[in-house]
Amino acid sequence: MISAFGGASIDGSAYLDVVRLARHTPGWVNGALSFWSTYGLAVFVVLAGVGWWFARRSGCAAAVTALAVPVVVLVAYGVDAMVKLVVHEERPCQVLRVKTLEACPAPGDWSFPSNHAAIAAASAVALFFVSRRLGVAAAVAAVAMAGSRVWVGAHYPHDVVAGVLEGGIVAFLLMTVVRRWSQPLGDRLRSTPLRPLVSAS
Repeated sequence: MISAFGGASIDGSAYLDVVRLARHTPGWVNGALSFWSTYGLAVFVVLAGVGWWFARRSGCAAAVTALAVPVVVLVAYGVDAMVKLVVHEERPCQVLRVKTLEACPAPGDWSFPSNHAAIAAASAVALFFVSRRLGVAAAVAAVAMAGSRVWVGAHYPHDVVAGVLEGGIVAFLLMTVVRRWSQPLGDRLRSTPLRPLVSAS
């Protein structure tokens, strides 16, 4: 039997306050937040695509940087998944036996850190290296994503905070490396059949 970490002692009371508030919030608000919590990650895919499309017009280095965004996000997700397997924190809805907007995941679907928060934060940080405007838009969306995961009852507050930090740090470190090598890699790709990926001309 796998022993699970109990996170309720950290901020379980804050989690319960949020979940109870959600139960007294108008249905249309909860519907919008639940929809965002479930499908909002698609927005980051769109932002990454927009960033790449316009980066191609700014040169090979910019295009390579934009192409690195989804790769960096996948790495951040992988790191997050590995931490989950080490920590083994049960979902708060399992531990506290509270009714939530989102169906409570089955036991063994670990809570710490939040995958959604990590992906959103990694996307936002990575997109800052592509475009400040896209980075700001993604950062706002990432904060909304992190908050919505607590609102629907899927995570403790510390889960989403950890997810944001983990995703953001991983993305910053990797994108810093990518930026150093983007020009030579872009020049190399420009002379291959993959040229359309790094050049609009």
